[in-house]
Amino acid sequence: MTNTNPPDTATGEQRPGAPRPEVPPHLHGRKRRGGKSGGCLPWIIGFGVLLAIFLVWKFPSFKAQAELGSAYAARVGCSCRYVQGRSLDSCQSDFEPGMELVSLSDDPATKTVTGSVPLLASRSARYAGASGCLINPAN
Repeated sequence: MTNTNPPDTATGEQRPGAPRPEVPPHLHGRKRRGGKSGGCLPWIIGFGVLLAIFLVWKFPSFKAQAELGSAYAARVGCSCRYVQGRSLDSCQSDFEPGMELVSLSDDPATKTVTGSVPLLASRSARYAGASGCLINPAN
């Protein structure tokens, strides 16, 4: 029986005495990346930082719009509830488009309706008889 295996190893391993392949000078000291995530990770971090900067920059605008929306909702809800005598659930149908985040709550003892945007703003309006509904001053 004769040996049919090739004299060199088929796995690409080099013998200890064989010279190493030459590496170009500009690649000395660099390591290969293990996968695609190493190349995407800096982009993801950069995008996250830019998003955080944008949110911090726009936060005063978001807060002001939330204050305005909650005050408007409180005033409209108070007029609907105590001037027109409708239920608070039917008053939410009077909101302008884009006010889906604003919610109303009612305090019948003080005839006050509060409009609030979660985590941003809350304003209330009080029924004042012949004067109608008045927005309470901000704290």
